Amino acid sequence: MMKKPPATPILADLPPLSLDADSLALDFRRYFGHTLGRDKYCTSPHYLYTSLALALRDRLVERWKNTQYAYDEADGKRTYYLSLEFLMGRSLSNAMLNLGITDTAAQVMQNFGLAMEEIAEKEHDAGLGNGGLGRLAACFLDSCATLQLPVMGYGIRYDYGMFRQLIEDGYQVEEPDHWLRDGNPWELERPEFTQRVQFGGRTEYYQDNHGRLCVRWADTHNVMAVPFDVPVPGYRNDTVNTLRLWKAAATDEFNLDEFNAGSYADAVAAKNAAEHITMVLYPNDASENGKELRLRQQYFLASASMQDVLRQWLRNHGNFDRFADKHCFQLNDTHPTCVVAELMRLLMDEHDLDWERAWAITSRTMAYTNHTLLPEALEKWPVRMFRTLLPRLLDIIFEINARFLTEVSRRWPNDHERLSRMSIIEEGGEPHVRMAYLAIVASFSVNGVAELHSRLLQQSLFREFYELWPRKFNNKTNGVTPRRWLSWSNPRLAKLITGTIGDGWTTDLKQLQKLTAHAGKPEFRARWREVKQENKLLLAALVEADCAVSFDPDFLFDVQVKRIHEYKRQLLNVLHVIHLYDRIKRGDTAEWTPRCVLIGGKAAPGYALAKTIIKLISNVAHVVNSDPATADLLRVAFLPDYRVSAMEVICAGTDLSEQVSTAGKEASGTGNMKFMMNGALTIGTLDGANIEIREEAGDENFFLFGLTTEEVEVLRPDYNPEAVIAADEDLYRVMELLRRGHFNRFEPGIFDPIVDTLTQHGDYWMVAADFRHYVDVQQQVARAYRDQDNWTRMSILNTAASGKFSSDRTIQEYNAEIWGLQAIPALKIA
Repeated sequence: MMKKPPATPILADLPPLSLDADSLALDFRRYFGHTLGRDKYCTSPHYLYTSLALALRDRLVERWKNTQYAYDEADGKRTYYLSLEFLMGRSLSNAMLNLGITDTAAQVMQNFGLAMEEIAEKEHDAGLGNGGLGRLAACFLDSCATLQLPVMGYGIRYDYGMFRQLIEDGYQVEEPDHWLRDGNPWELERPEFTQRVQFGGRTEYYQDNHGRLCVRWADTHNVMAVPFDVPVPGYRNDTVNTLRLWKAAATDEFNLDEFNAGSYADAVAAKNAAEHITMVLYPNDASENGKELRLRQQYFLASASMQDVLRQWLRNHGNFDRFADKHCFQLNDTHPTCVVAELMRLLMDEHDLDWERAWAITSRTMAYTNHTLLPEALEKWPVRMFRTLLPRLLDIIFEINARFLTEVSRRWPNDHERLSRMSIIEEGGEPHVRMAYLAIVASFSVNGVAELHSRLLQQSLFREFYELWPRKFNNKTNGVTPRRWLSWSNPRLAKLITGTIGDGWTTDLKQLQKLTAHAGKPEFRARWREVKQENKLLLAALVEADCAVSFDPDFLFDVQVKRIHEYKRQLLNVLHVIHLYDRIKRGDTAEWTPRCVLIGGKAAPGYALAKTIIKLISNVAHVVNSDPATADLLRVAFLPDYRVSAMEVICAGTDLSEQVSTAGKEASGTGNMKFMMNGALTIGTLDGANIEIREEAGDENFFLFGLTTEEVEVLRPDYNPEAVIAADEDLYRVMELLRRGHFNRFEPGIFDPIVDTLTQHGDYWMVAADFRHYVDVQQQVARAYRDQDNWTRMSILNTAASGKFSSDRTIQEYNAEIWGLQAIPALKIA
C-alpha cells in the first residue's frame, strides 16, 4: 500500500506566538542580537525600541493576516476611508495597550534593567497630519478595528510630516520633521501592489473594433505609487485592520532621446521629480507651485487607491455587477474628491463601462464628510491647472457638471443665477473646479461633524444642495478613542475608574455614567484630586523641559492647545492674560486664584497674522514671567511643537479647557472631547461640539460665554469694535498696553497688525465683542476653582458625561446610517 505523500506546508503558516513574558523576551533578544546585529556593548535606546517594536509587530502580523482571511471568506461589504492626513502619533504604546500586554512588556524591559519610558521616547510621532482632521482619522481607524468592521484606510506616506516647530526669540521657526529618518518598524512595504499614476498628456478619442467611441489618456508622465501597510489593532479582540500609505517613486522608463543627446541630467530630472509628490505633508499652497503639488498629491492618493480597490475586487469577482453593493468610499473632507472622476475614468476607459453604469456605481459608493464652515477653506482648483495636470479628469468633471445642471434646471427652470451658484465649475476671470460641490453631487451621503455644524451646512454653506437633496444630508458628531485618550494617556485615572466601576468603559464609554453616583463621596473625590495633582506634576515637568517655565501644580492649569488660527481665538485668550497682568500691576489681587496659562499650536507657514499671535503670546509670557509681582499669581507659557505625544500628557493634567472659537466657525473640535474625558472643565462658546458637551455635562458644569451664531450674524453689519473698546475700561487698558508697545519695547510696530485687525479691519472674529463676557466668566472660573471640593465634583461629572464623545459611538453611527457593514471577527489564532 502506497504511503500518502505529506501535505505541502504553507509558507505563511507558522506556530502562533505567545504573549507571555518569556516569549516576548526571547524575540526581543533575537531582534536585538541577530536581526539588528547589536552586541553587548550597544546600549542605544533606538535599537532597544526597534527590537521591541519588531517583536510586537510579529504578534500583530499573525492577527493581521487572520483578519484579512476572515474578511475575504465573508465576502461582505467594505469601507475605504480616504484621507490626506492620518495623525497616528506613536504606535508602540498603542500596540501594547490593544494587545493587552502593557504590564508584561514593561516587566520584560525591567528584567533587562531597561526603563520602558526611555525606550518609548525613542519613537518619533508619525506626524502625517496638521491637527484635528488627521487625528480624527486615526481615532476612527482605531474604533473600526475595535468594532471589527472591515474598514481600510488610504493615505500618503510623507517623508516629512508636519514641521517641527521651534520658538526662537518668540517667533515660530519651522524645521523639517523627517520622522522616517530612523526607519519605521511598524510598516510593511508591499511592492507587489504598486500602481501607476498618470499626469499631464492629452485626451485621445478613438473607435474600438466594434465601432464604439472610446477614450484614452495619452502621452502622460507617469509616477509609481508604492504601498506601505501599517497595522491598526483593535482593542484586545485579535482584529488588525490596515492603513495603506502610498509613496511616490519614479518609473523605470527613461527618455533615451534626451540621454542620447547628451543631456543625462534632463533625462533623470523627471524621475527625481516624481518622488517629490510624497516628500512633504501639505505644501504651502500660497504659491502656484504649492497649489500644483497639492493637487498632484490629491490625485496621486485618489488614483492609486481606486486602482488598488478595483484590483482587489477583480481578483475575486471578475466583473462589476455587485461592486456598488460591496463598497463605500468615505471622503475625509474635500481633499480626496478626485476619486469621483478617477473612479469614473477607470470604469469607463479601463474597464469599458458606459457612462450610466459607471455613474450608477460611483454615485452609490461615495460618501462625503465636510469639516469646515469657512467658505475660503473649501478647495477650488483653477481649470487651467486641471487641464494641464489632469486633462482626462477635467473632461469627466465637465460632463458630470453638465448632467447635474440639467437636473437643477429641471427643478428650477430659467433660474440662471442658481445654476451659476451651484455649478461645479465656478465661472469668472479664471474658472475654478469647486471640489466640495463635486463631492456633494457624486455622494449618496453628506455629513457634518457636530449638530450645529451640520445644521449650518444645510442652512447656509450648502443650502441650495440641501433644498435639492435633503435626504443626502446627515450629522455624525465626532468622537475620540478612549483607549488612546484615557486608558493610555491617563493611566492613573483609568485605574481609579476601573477600580470603581469595572473596565467595561474602555469599549462602552457610556458606562462612565456610573461615576455620577460616586461624585458625592468625599473619599472618591479625594482620590480623584490626588490623581489630578500627579498628572499636573507631569504636565509641569513637560512645560519646564520644553518652555523653561515653572508651573506650580497648586495653580489653576488653564490650557488652550490647537492649530493657531484667528477663528480659534488664541488672541482672546492672550488678551485675558494681559488683563490679568494689568490687574496685578494695579494691585487688584483680592481673592485671587493663581493661574498657569499654557497655549500651544502651530501656525501654517504662510499665515503671517497667526505667526504674529504666537510672537505676542511669547512676548507676553516673557514679560509676565520676568516680573516679580506676578510670581505667586500668574505664569504663562507657549508650548513649542504641539503634537500627539505632548497632548497625551497635557489632557490628563489640565483643569480648564479653552474652547473659545467664534460661534459658527468651528466644525466640531476633538480636543474639547479629550479634555472633558479627562476631567477638565470647559470654558467655551456655543460652537461646534461645545454645544453637545454642555448638554451632556449640564449647564452648571460648563462655563459658557459669548455671542451665539445668530447673534454674531445680527451684530456683524453694524459692528464697531472701536466703540466696544472705548466703552470697556478693562479692554481699553489692554489695548493701550498693546498700542504703546509694552510687550515689544525693542521691537517697535511688530504687533500693529494685531491692533489693526481688532480695530481698523473690523474685528471679523468678534474678539472685542466677546471680551467682556469672557473676562466675567473667567472670574466665575477663578471663584469656582477656589472651592476645590466642588471643582472636583464638577470634574468627575464631566468625565462621567463624556460617553457620547467616544469615536466608537461615532463609527457605529457611520456604519448604521451610511456604510452598512457587518462586524466580522478575526479568525482565531491556532
